[in-house]
Amino acid sequence: MADTTVQMTGDLNNNVSRTPVSTRMSFSSPRRGATVSFHNINYSVKMKSGFMCKRKVTQKNILIELNGIMRPGLNAILGATGSGKSSFLDVLAARKDPAGLSGEVLIDGAPQPPNFKCLSGYVVQDDVVMGTLTVRENLRFSAALRLPKSICQQEKDEKIEKLIQELGLSKVADSRVGTQLIRGVSGGERKRTSIGMDRPRAYANIMANSGRTIILSIHQPRYSIYRLFDSLTLLLGGRLVYHGPAQDALDYFSEIGYICEPHNNPADFFLDVINGESTAVALNKLYDIEELDQEQLRSSLKGIEDRLVEEYKTSTSNKQTKSELERIIQGKDYSKRPKSRTITYSTSFFHQFNWVLKRTFRDLMLNPQTSLVQIGVMIFLALVVGAIFFGVKDNMSGIQNRMGALFFITSNQCFSSMSSAELFITERKLFVHEYISGYYRVSVYFLSKVLSDILTLRTIPAIIFSCVVYWMIGLKASAEAFFIFMFSIILVSYTATSMTLAISADQTVVGIANIVINMIFVFMMIFSGLLVNLPSVADWLNWLKYLSIPRYGLVAVEINEFIGLTLCDMRNTSGLEMQVCTTGEEFLSEQGITYSTWGLWQNHLALGIMTLIFLIIAYLKLRFIKKFT
Repeated sequence: MADTTVQMTGDLNNNVSRTPVSTRMSFSSPRRGATVSFHNINYSVKMKSGFMCKRKVTQKNILIELNGIMRPGLNAILGATGSGKSSFLDVLAARKDPAGLSGEVLIDGAPQPPNFKCLSGYVVQDDVVMGTLTVRENLRFSAALRLPKSICQQEKDEKIEKLIQELGLSKVADSRVGTQLIRGVSGGERKRTSIGMDRPRAYANIMANSGRTIILSIHQPRYSIYRLFDSLTLLLGGRLVYHGPAQDALDYFSEIGYICEPHNNPADFFLDVINGESTAVALNKLYDIEELDQEQLRSSLKGIEDRLVEEYKTSTSNKQTKSELERIIQGKDYSKRPKSRTITYSTSFFHQFNWVLKRTFRDLMLNPQTSLVQIGVMIFLALVVGAIFFGVKDNMSGIQNRMGALFFITSNQCFSSMSSAELFITERKLFVHEYISGYYRVSVYFLSKVLSDILTLRTIPAIIFSCVVYWMIGLKASAEAFFIFMFSIILVSYTATSMTLAISADQTVVGIANIVINMIFVFMMIFSGLLVNLPSVADWLNWLKYLSIPRYGLVAVEINEFIGLTLCDMRNTSGLEMQVCTTGEEFLSEQGITYSTWGLWQNHLALGIMTLIFLIIAYLKLRFIKKFT
């Protein structure tokens, strides 16, 4: 069975959009391209407008009755902006949401396999590579996950080195691709890296002219690119106005009255005709009017569009294409076959986990914005809090200072976790592309991101913060109390981070996620136990305390700190100074806190359960987010 890879050719900086679908046989068999036929493709989307009860749902047709054949070679799709090029390409690559899609795409006369998008290569318009890694590291990552484990690492490395040379990336092979904060390679080099990522041998095989089936969309290529095309598909408003050999396109348009002027780029000429800007003779015949108002202009453009579509429908080329399509189908009915979309993988779970985890950790270490800055901020806050509450006394004022310090510490752990809101949002495009291309499982990506974030950005900063602030404030001088304090703070950070991930996993805008998370944390602070005496809260609101993350953390560190503590003050009573003392246990009782051993550890158990629940929610959201265009 034919395997498929993606390829691209031509000028990489010349408005190339996306390039999927190129087919090859196994390593040992002779290579040949596949014939891709598409039969009565229709695609529509539902458009919503208005608010609430006045909301209206209308259906917009994106692709309308597309039929054709694309053979081995370079097949180009051209059209103006909004003509449906990208949607058509997504349909051919099996990356379009089946909802609203009808028709059939066949590969050598057979239906696309459910895992076609994993077998085919696909270069997206926006480059999706890890910017903190080098060109070679990105290609090694792709080869490790997309090539089978039966190929040894030495052979993979040799293929990568050959690919780097073929792509012209030898000089920048060990340079980082680049991010907003890191200066990287040029735009063309970044695009070529993205092509190499898609299939490690793809570009080299194009250069060798191995006869693969290459389909691309391109907006306005120069002539040196246009003359490489074997077939041309012109779209206008989601409908075909030409589909056939590229070298016959000018003759076809000449036959229907649109003549290309000498030395004019054919691609520019076709777009002029489609846009109604052509000065060809046919246009003058249609409208013998020197000036048109806006309404007349819209009508004229609609007339041109309808005429071009009808001319193609009645053309000899279209009739020949339909005849070939009927011969391919041979009376078979694929319309009732359910369209399934599955993902297949070349490697095991643990192999994927090893590579994705290493890449994630390396990305964190090489990104100062997410690693060093966060640790530096934690140290600064610890010093500030330690200086404000430095050396608390064992008197009544010490109660207030201790409560204020502990409240701030637990609340700070919650709000500092908001930085994890962008964990899945910033890499959404990268994750979706790599997942549906069969790089790794969702569970692999989820575990790698969560572990790297928790260990580097939650655990280490919390440990440093605890070590600084605990001894500066002068809390209970006991190793056991210190480690319970540290464990409580880390657990609060884990739970708050998990909640943040659960809320933001399916969001696309970091700002919206932060607003929701911030509002929830504010309500949690109110029911943490410091701002309001919880036993005095009405029963119909009192249950909210069980949803408060800082409450569990605050209660745990309060019990840890106040048990065994005696707080004394000198008071003047009737002219006599007397020492008045209270115990930590008495203070905890006034706050309605059970200070038994179970009273302490039940808070940690609650935080652990909440962490698990939030992580499950985050995973399910990531698992079921929309992954098709």
